Amino acid sequence: MEARPLEGCTIAIPETRAAEVFAALLERRGATVLRCPLVSIRDAPDPGPILQWVRALIRGECDDLILMTGEGLQRILDCLDRHEPALREDFVRSLDQVRRITRGPKPARALRELGLKTDIAAEPPTTEGVIASLRSQDLRGRRVGLQLYGTVPNAPLLEFLESAGAHVLPVAPYVYADAADDQAVLDLLEKLRSGEVDAIAFTSTPQVERLFAVAPEDSVISALGKTLVAAVGPVVAQSLSRHGVQARVMPEESFFLKPLTSVLESALAERRLRAS
Repeated sequence: MEARPLEGCTIAIPETRAAEVFAALLERRGATVLRCPLVSIRDAPDPGPILQWVRALIRGECDDLILMTGEGLQRILDCLDRHEPALREDFVRSLDQVRRITRGPKPARALRELGLKTDIAAEPPTTEGVIASLRSQDLRGRRVGLQLYGTVPNAPLLEFLESAGAHVLPVAPYVYADAADDQAVLDLLEKLRSGEVDAIAFTSTPQVERLFAVAPEDSVISALGKTLVAAVGPVVAQSLSRHGVQARVMPEESFFLKPLTSVLESALAERRLRAS
């Protein structure tokens, strides 16, 4: 029989896009999964600015391209497939002509799926890591395409690039929207507070921000203090830290759902041993 090391554990997942994939990984190990999608990812409502940005890239108006998420590159490709499929081949060809900077393994993997590779990989895979990786580069006069996540400008990165003399061409290929109503989020917090949940696993920064947007900060911190808080990677862990919450579980180097599942399994097994 397949080992079920998470038997008897309840794990909350705020994930939306890959919720069933994540849930299946946990359930195969015996966990009870509490699904509470806090945000959803949607295409940008107006494809016009994305198509305009793509055409600029095709015309050779970028020297560098910073990809902050794999989701962003995929959404750009999806936008082309729906609205301007004839541009796709030229767009992929133009990607091969620029210096490609990636924040983390997901945009690097999205490039590999197109037969391309990363030229500069941010270390660590955060905004600060992107800045650190570019600090030694001469960016004066460089035209830098910047794929944003969500619609909020990445002020620290924009300020760094502009102060270094670069001209930035940003694009926002997707938006975040609420996926659960406020009452569902409050119900999740109550379950955390009452000790019904053994762990909660955050996989994106907007999930963290949504939780803190619905209830007072001290209430959310108190609820999270009753469970094991996990983060898929350092970006999410930093978001939690800004709100005074420490992610006690995080993969060491590969920031995906399978490694997150593995470290959750280890941490909950260790907690069970300490309690016995």
